[in-house]
Amino acid sequence: MNEAETRKTLIDPMLDAAGWAVQDRDEINLSARRGVAVREFKLKQGHGFADYLLFVDGKAVGVVEAKALGHTLTGVEFQSGKYATGLPDGLSRPLSPKGESAGGAEAGSIAPLPFLYQSTGAETRFTNLLDPAPRSRRVFAVHRPETMAAWLKAVTLDAWVKANGAFTAADDSKPSTLRARLTAMPPLGALGTTTLYANQIAAITGLDHSLKLNKPKALIQMATGSGKTIMAVAAIYRMIKFGGARRVLFLVDRSNLGEQAEKEFESFRSPDDNRKFTELYNVQRLESNTIGASSNVVITTIQRLYSMLKGEAELSPEAEAGSGFAEGEDDAGEPVDRQAGGVVPPVGRQAAGATTKPLPVVYNPTIPPEHFDIIFVDECHRSIYSLWRQVLEYFDAFLIGLTATPAKHTYGFFEQNLVMEYGHAEAVADRVNVDFEVYRIRTVITEQGSKIESGFQVGYRDVRTRKQRWTEADEDISYDASDLDRDVVAKGQIRVIVQTLRDRVFPEAFPGRKEVPKTLIFAKDDSHAEDILEIVRQEFGRGNDFASKITYKSTGLTPKQLIHDFRTGFFPRISITVDLIATGTDIKPIEAVVFLRTVKSKVLFEQMKGRGVRTIDPNDLQGVSGKEAGQKTHFLIVDCVGVTESPKVDTRPLERKRSVPMKTLLELVALGSLDPDVLSSVAARLARLDKECGEAERQRIAEVSKGATLASIAHGLIVALDSETHMSRARADFNVPPDAEPTDEQIEWACVECCKAAAAPLAENPDLRKVIQAIKDAFEQVIDEVSKDELILEGTGFSAEAKAKAQSLVQDFESFLADEKNRAEIDALQFFYSVPHRQRLRFEDVEALARVIQAPPRSWTPEKLWHAYELLDRSKVRGASGQRLLTDVVSLVRFALHQDDTLVPHADRIRERFEVWMAQQATAGRVFTPEQVRWLEMIRNHVAESLEIRVDDFALTPFVEEGGLGKAAAVFGKELGGILKEINEVVAA
Repeated sequence: MNEAETRKTLIDPMLDAAGWAVQDRDEINLSARRGVAVREFKLKQGHGFADYLLFVDGKAVGVVEAKALGHTLTGVEFQSGKYATGLPDGLSRPLSPKGESAGGAEAGSIAPLPFLYQSTGAETRFTNLLDPAPRSRRVFAVHRPETMAAWLKAVTLDAWVKANGAFTAADDSKPSTLRARLTAMPPLGALGTTTLYANQIAAITGLDHSLKLNKPKALIQMATGSGKTIMAVAAIYRMIKFGGARRVLFLVDRSNLGEQAEKEFESFRSPDDNRKFTELYNVQRLESNTIGASSNVVITTIQRLYSMLKGEAELSPEAEAGSGFAEGEDDAGEPVDRQAGGVVPPVGRQAAGATTKPLPVVYNPTIPPEHFDIIFVDECHRSIYSLWRQVLEYFDAFLIGLTATPAKHTYGFFEQNLVMEYGHAEAVADRVNVDFEVYRIRTVITEQGSKIESGFQVGYRDVRTRKQRWTEADEDISYDASDLDRDVVAKGQIRVIVQTLRDRVFPEAFPGRKEVPKTLIFAKDDSHAEDILEIVRQEFGRGNDFASKITYKSTGLTPKQLIHDFRTGFFPRISITVDLIATGTDIKPIEAVVFLRTVKSKVLFEQMKGRGVRTIDPNDLQGVSGKEAGQKTHFLIVDCVGVTESPKVDTRPLERKRSVPMKTLLELVALGSLDPDVLSSVAARLARLDKECGEAERQRIAEVSKGATLASIAHGLIVALDSETHMSRARADFNVPPDAEPTDEQIEWACVECCKAAAAPLAENPDLRKVIQAIKDAFEQVIDEVSKDELILEGTGFSAEAKAKAQSLVQDFESFLADEKNRAEIDALQFFYSVPHRQRLRFEDVEALARVIQAPPRSWTPEKLWHAYELLDRSKVRGASGQRLLTDVVSLVRFALHQDDTLVPHADRIRERFEVWMAQQATAGRVFTPEQVRWLEMIRNHVAESLEIRVDDFALTPFVEEGGLGKAAAVFGKELGGILKEINEVVAA
C-alpha cells in the first residue's frame, strides 16, 4: 500500500472517527466541524506541503505527516517539525496566554504549531511542543479537536504553580501541559505532614521522579500488606492537585478489589488540610457502563473497561466478580472456566476474557484515547501481557503498575522502570541490594613491571592505527607497572589474569556453575579492551558471541544494542568496557566486576563497583545464566591492580570478619560484644541468609523471634552503627541545644546504647540464635581460598562411612514412604500407591510432599536423596551431577517404591515418553509443522517442570512471550484440546 492509498483507506477514516472533517484545500470550510484537517496544504516557500494541516476553531494548531503503511516514523519527526514552522502569513494561530498584549495578534500567537503527528494509519506518533522537553510518543489516534482546544486554553505553568501553593516562578509564555505540571510538583510533605511509611514515601518519590522524566510506564513493587493502595491514593491526590490530572483510572481485575480501593479513597485525608479525598474530588466506582462527566477518579475492572470500549450498554456483574479468564473450550467449542467448573455464560463472555485470541480494540469516540491522563493498574494481572494488553495501550496515559509479585514479563511491559532504590549498607540489610566480596589477583608484572632483554623480537604498535611492526631489540627494554597498557602491552600479564579467572576465580567463587557468570571487565582504554577481548576468547576457547567489547568505539551493533544483549541475552558472558558502562547502566545479572585498570576518583570507583550490586529475580538470573545460577546473594570484585586497597575505597564490605564462624559471632553478641566489625558482619550474614530462606525457614524464625525478621534485625544493626544515629540519640538523650554539639563522651554513650538495643533481639534470645545457626548450617558452605591441595590417588573414592550414611538415609526415606499414616495423610503418596491411578498427579501435591520431607528433623532434599542412591549403586542412577527440579521427587518416590528400575531425572523421563509419542504420531501418519513441533517441545518442557499442561499455563513463560493461548490455538486449531489431553495422559503419566 503506497502513501496515497494509506491516506485514503487508513488515515482519513482515523481522522474522521476522531471528530475531524477531512477536506481538500480547494473545498475548505473551517466551520464544517470544530476540527478540520486540510489535505496537501501548501506552506511557505521552502517548507513544502503538509499532508494534513489541522485547524481547531478556525485556527491552525498542528500537522499530520503521512507515510506509507510499514514506514518507520521517528525518522520523519524533523519533517513534520519543518511544516510546523512554515505556516503562511495571514493564517490564524491560537493566541499565547499573553495574547495580543504581547505586540499584536501575530506576535502574541503560539508558534510554531504545537501539535505534530506522524502516521501510517496503523501507527501514529505525537509530539506536543508545549511540553517542557517535547518527545514523540505512540498514540492510538490523532487527538480530538476539543482535546486540543482544552490544552490551548490551559493556564501557564507559572500561574498554575502559584495558584496551587508551590509559589515557584515558572514558564509564563505558553499553556501548561500535564507533563509540564508534573515536573513542577512540590516535594512530598513540603506543604503538610504525612503519615505515610518510609516504603510508601520512597515509592511516591520514585514515581514523582519517573513522571518528571516523562517515562510513560512505571512499576511499583511493594509486598503484600505493605500499603500499596493507600500509597497509590496519596500519589493520585498529588497528581490531581499539583499535576492537574483531569481524570485518573484505577484499574483492577475483579470487582471486590475495586470495592477495597474505593474504601481507601474514602478514608484518605489530605496532608495539607486534613480533608477526605472524596470531599475534594469525585471518585466513581463503576457499576454501570457510564463514566460521569465530573469524575476525577474512576475505579473499574478491566473487563468492564473493555466492554465499554466495545460500546456495550451494560456488563453482567458476574463477568467482573472474578478474574474469570477462561482456560479452554469443551467439546462443543464453548469456553470453559475450570475454576468455575463449567461453561462461561454467553452474557459478557468476551468482556470476561473468555477468548483464545488477543482482544481487538477499535476507536471509541465516547471514550477516546486521551480520556484518562493516568492509569494505575492494581495487582498487574498476567492477562495484561496477553489478552488485555491492547486495552491498556489504547489510552494516551501514564501507566503505573502496582504489584507484590512481578514476573519477567511484568518488568518488560513496564519497560524495566522499577522506581525504588537506596544506599548500599541499608539496601543490603533490607535485601534490596547485594553485598560484595573481593578476590585479589596479583602477578609479578602487574606489580613490578618487567624487562625485555636485547636480542629478542619486539613488536611496536601504532596507538592510532594499531598497525604493528617487529624488530630486534638492540638494548634491554625495562618498564614499570605504571607503563602497562599505556606505553607497554604485556600480553603475558593479561593472559595470566584471564587464565586465573578461568581456572581459579570462577570455580572457587561460583562452584557448580556450568557457565561463566555474567562478568564485566574494566579496561584502561579501547586498545587495552581489544587486547583483553582477544585473549579472553582464546583462553576460554569460545567464539565471538562469548565475549564482547562495549566502548564508544564499538562499531556494527550500537553500544545500546550491545548493552541490551549483555543485559538480557545468554551471550555474551563477558563484556569489556572502559567508561561506557561505568556509571548508571543497570545490568542486573552481573555477578563479577573485574578491574584491570586503576581508578583515582572515589566517586567513579563507587559507580563502577555499583554495576554489580543490583538484585535480580532468581528466575531472571537463571534465564540468562542457567539453572545452576540459583539466586544472586552477592557479587564478586576481582581486583587485578590493587584498586580496592587504595585509601579512596570508603565503602567496605559489610562482612568484615569472614574468617570467624557464624556461631562464634553469635556467641560474641550474646556475651555483649559491641565491636562494629562483629555487628556489621552479623548484619551481612543475616541479610544473605534471609535471601536464601524459604517460607518454612521464615516461619521458624518468626515463632522464636516475637515477629522480628532477619532483614529487620540486620537493618537495625546497620542503622545502629551509623554515626548520624549516634549524634541524634545523643542530642535527644542529653537535651543538647540546637546551637551546640554533643560531647565525645555523650556520643560514645549513645553509640553503646544504640548498638545494645540493635543487638538485643539476638543477645537476649538464645532460641533465635540456635534457629539461625541451624538454618545457616543448611545453606552455607565453607570456601577455602588459601589452602593448596593435591590429589592422592590411593584411596580416592567415597569412604565406607559415607556409604553407611547414605544407606541409613535411603532406609529412612523408604520407611517414611511405607508408613501407613503418611500414606493416608499425604495426597501424593496416595497417588503412587493407587494402581491403576485414580487421578492425575498434581504439582501442588508433589510440592506438599517435598515440604514435608524437607522439614526438620528429616531435612531430606532431592539433592541429598539423589546423591545417597548414587553412592549405593551408581549404575542405577542417571543425572547425578545435574540441577534437581522439584518434579524429581516423582522419580525418587517411584524408584524408592521399586516402580522404576533406574533413578532418572523426571525431565529425562518426560523427554523419552515425548519422543515415543512423536514416533507413534509419525507412524500413524500424523504430521506436525515445524512451528507445531516447536510449540510441542515448549509444552514438553513445561510438563517436565510442572507435571502437566493446563490451558491457563499458556499465560506463563515461555508461552506468553510467543503469543500465549491465542497463538497456540492458531497454531493447532481445533486439535489443541485433544493434543493437551494426549500429552497429559501419555507423556505426563
